This record gives sequence, C-alpha cells and structure tokens, in this order.
Amino acid sequence: MIGRTLLVVGAILAGLAVALGAFAAHALRERLTVAELLTFETAVRYQMYHAIGLMLIGASGKRLAAPWRGRAALAFFLGILCFSGSLYWIATMGASKPIVYVTPLGGILFLLGWAMVSVAAWQAGGGDGA
Repeated sequence: MIGRTLLVVGAILAGLAVALGAFAAHALRERLTVAELLTFETAVRYQMYHAIGLMLIGASGKRLAAPWRGRAALAFFLGILCFSGSLYWIATMGASKPIVYVTPLGGILFLLGWAMVSVAAWQAGGGDGA
C-alpha cells in the first residue's frame, strides 16, 4: 500500500512541478525579477527531483528496508514543503525573517532523506536483485 501511495503522491508532486514551472515561464515572467524567477525555478527543480525520489522509493518494493523507506519518503515530502514551498513564497511574496529559516530546514530534510534511502538499501541486503 505504501508503494502505491508514494507513486501517486510523487506523480502528483511531479505534475505540480511541471505546472508551476510553466506558470513561472509564462505568467510570472513579466512580474518577477530575474533573481526571483531563478529562485522559483530552483524550487521547481528540487520539487521534481524529490517527487521522482518519492516514486522511486514507492517502486522499490523490498529493495529498501521498510522502516527507513517510510522515513525517507516522509523526509522528501516534508523537504518539498519546506524547501520548495519557502522558495515559492520568497520568489513571489518576498523574503521575511521566519520564512528564510524554513528553506535550509527543507535542505536538511532532503539530505536526511537521501541518507535514509542509503540505510534502507543497506539494511535490505540480500544481493543486488540482478
């Protein structure tokens, strides 16, 4: 069940990244500065990377140990919310004291997520599946 859920959530987040990227390229081009557009594009790019990561975790089956698999997925999901979400906010609404601290928290969650994927793969053991 977790695999299918992660595939669905990852696909929704990937599709949303495409939509937000198109929105920025067309609707925001005249409204944002070049720096703000680059910030928005960074948010889209990292959202897409980690949406694909969620789908890969979902498709991994028993190749990733269950407890770490779920933790990694949660870290990616929360990382998208914190990192990409705060960058979307900063690009469109401006930087404010509280929001600028959310971005690095999202980055840390991404790093923790990738570390947990590696632990999950190591603990699953049992050969390389080839």
